[in-house]
Amino acid sequence: MENSGHALPQEGRGPGMDAERLAATFVDLADTLVEDFDLIEFLYTLVDRCAELLDVTAVGLMVVDARERLTVMASTSEEARLLELFQLQNEQGPCLECFQRGEAVQEPDLSTAVARWPRFAPEAVAAGFRSVHALPMRLRDETIGALNLFHEEPSALQPSDVRIGQAMVDVATIGLVQVGYTRRHEILLAQLQSALDTRVLIEQAKGILAERQGTTPGQAFSRLRAHARTHNLRLTQLAGDVIDGAILPEAVSAADPA
Repeated sequence: MENSGHALPQEGRGPGMDAERLAATFVDLADTLVEDFDLIEFLYTLVDRCAELLDVTAVGLMVVDARERLTVMASTSEEARLLELFQLQNEQGPCLECFQRGEAVQEPDLSTAVARWPRFAPEAVAAGFRSVHALPMRLRDETIGALNLFHEEPSALQPSDVRIGQAMVDVATIGLVQVGYTRRHEILLAQLQSALDTRVLIEQAKGILAERQGTTPGQAFSRLRAHARTHNLRLTQLAGDVIDGAILPEAVSAADPA
């Protein structure tokens, strides 16, 4: 990738930053050429690791589908997912602005950003977020999505944290875009469309689990992911089995490790 000023900083890392965990994350994000590559799990790995390593409150990710429209693909909380959907429905917010411009967007205090985003800013504050950074998934002149970093405190992220976040996003983008380089655009769109179809299945399974177990959608999704990991199942496979009744909701135990 061309040098865009996103070099990994050597000092000033955010709270809880672990060098070994950070290195492992870069390896995971670069490894998109394995035979059994699972795009939806890859995108959730990206948002989870950003939340963990950058110590942000929530992370949301949007990518373009086959019709070049932004779609919510992964998030670390139900609040973040709903806020991302709110951006799309109202055609306003940092993720859309970041994608359209192809460059990072930040707002250190959302409570004073009503003039900038009159609908989004109050909604974000009501959801418990006070600051946001949106980072582009971009390789050269091709932007395929954007990642939102939300924090409950104003001016919470240090510049070094933002650079680390952008570095993780850059590595993930390179891995996705350069799979099958000669046909990368067609392959990428097919992968993203497949991931979107998978997301629909997961939402259905999540709803079934939440209703049967009396949990929130966020808790239901956490249990689905934990069960899939514990039993070495693909998330898509598990979601389909829950929908078809091959696996009863009661079998997806709350005791599974998060």
